[in-house]
Amino acid sequence: MATRTTRQLLQRRFASASAAVRLPIAEVRSHRNAVFTREQARQRALYPRIEKIEVSMQGPGLDGTLLVMNRGVSTPLSCARHLTEHHVTSSALALVDGEPWPLHQPLTHSCSLSLLTFKDSNPTLVNQAYWRSCAALLGQVLETAFKDEYAVELLSTPEVPVTSGAFCCDVALDPQLDSWTPSEESLRSFTKGVNQLIQKDLAWEPLEVAPPVALEVFSYSRCKQDEVEQKAAHSPSGKVMLYRCGDHVMLSGGPLVGRTGLCCQYEVTALHNLGQGPWGLQRRAQGLSLPLQLLAHHTVWRKLRQRAEKLVEVQRSEEASPPPPPPPPADPVTTSV
Repeated sequence: MATRTTRQLLQRRFASASAAVRLPIAEVRSHRNAVFTREQARQRALYPRIEKIEVSMQGPGLDGTLLVMNRGVSTPLSCARHLTEHHVTSSALALVDGEPWPLHQPLTHSCSLSLLTFKDSNPTLVNQAYWRSCAALLGQVLETAFKDEYAVELLSTPEVPVTSGAFCCDVALDPQLDSWTPSEESLRSFTKGVNQLIQKDLAWEPLEVAPPVALEVFSYSRCKQDEVEQKAAHSPSGKVMLYRCGDHVMLSGGPLVGRTGLCCQYEVTALHNLGQGPWGLQRRAQGLSLPLQLLAHHTVWRKLRQRAEKLVEVQRSEEASPPPPPPPPADPVTTSV
């Protein structure tokens, strides 16, 4: 026990020291990707021999279908490919033995499997995963949307219901930007960046890891280190879930949908000031989106957008009034997104 505690303390000290060093975001992302890829390879090597498992499919027209798949290799999406093209393109999430399961997460034992879509009779789980995924896309764009001299810290993403009218992504920008108010052009730039990710139809790759691995992934962010420890403390397994989308690695409080291409209508609607927090002036970026299978007429979309512009209230324990604003800087948003 003493050895394990000492090792954890050393890992935390190393992570904290690394977090004090500010690197260009491209180098930070490269580091996160390298650690993610290394751990992913290690976990895959845990299954050196092909072992078969039985997957009992459930759902309309599938009851009684039994698939023989590869343990630790096959995923729910692999199972969908043994069915029809419709199952491949429309599935957003899975249920494994009744528990939510990402489409790209390997199956480790014989199980029952249901493929979930946005048009199911009860799409609650899929809608929650979709809202979470839309917020993840927004955070991915915000992290690289500003000029290099401005730091961007993605905070813990608040879990908000679809009925709130907007998904949210909390962020702390560089103190030099405390007086900056985003223009409509800036919001359109964020939207453009997200739409580029949607068009690439990138997979959200899940990876459940132990806290020391996650601390190494986020060794240049004290904020994320704290979030790792909080999520691990509340996790029954003591582990945390990472996702990778393109070159972006993130923490998630719940499952995401399978790929960015499931998103369709998407718009960043607002960036609200929340007041001072432990990481500086906190902002809440908000947006609105509908999946590919559920599009809205432009008049309906306009009404939904107006609602999505209003601040979504989420209870926070540490909020304060922002300081008096200094003179506003020039527009810090890059034109590349």
